Amino acid sequence: MLQIGWVIAAVVVAILLTTWVIFTATRLDRLHARVDAALAALDVQLVRRAAAVRHLLEAGTLRLSDADAQRYAAVARAALTATGDDREPAENQIGRVITELAELADQVGVADAVELREAGVRVIIARRFYNDAVRDTRGLRSGLMPRILHLAGHREVPQFFDIDDTFTFPDPSGTGTAPQSSTEEFTP
Repeated sequence: MLQIGWVIAAVVVAILLTTWVIFTATRLDRLHARVDAALAALDVQLVRRAAAVRHLLEAGTLRLSDADAQRYAAVARAALTATGDDREPAENQIGRVITELAELADQVGVADAVELREAGVRVIIARRFYNDAVRDTRGLRSGLMPRILHLAGHREVPQFFDIDDTFTFPDPSGTGTAPQSSTEEFTP
């Protein structure tokens, strides 16, 4: 009779452990899907921001020297084509270009100012969503059992996307400039 009790206890423990492993593996898979979706959304917003700068430069309303116009266009082009490890420095440069263009705010039309401002804010929000997803995924992956059981499979550990998304651009409503920033620190 005592042996049957041990067998039943072992079966219950095995069922609970299997349920936990399946639940954790499913959650980890969903978190990786969330990271992928957030990265795609972030990419869209980064492209939109660089395209807004490029559109402003191509509109011809700014009084820029040829050297500045070419430099800004090159930065926008680099931001639009950057991938991998080159992406963060390129996005930092486009952020600095937006800040420099803010000094020429009197030359920028209201529609262009709204477009640049909204594009910058959307990058801040998309980056925050992406980094939150990365933090959650890394947190679950760092547990002892998920590492021992290799529940993440062969997926790479997602990396944070850290850029300086502090920018100042005039509020088109005429109430002055309002800095927009996301200076949260995400620790792995």
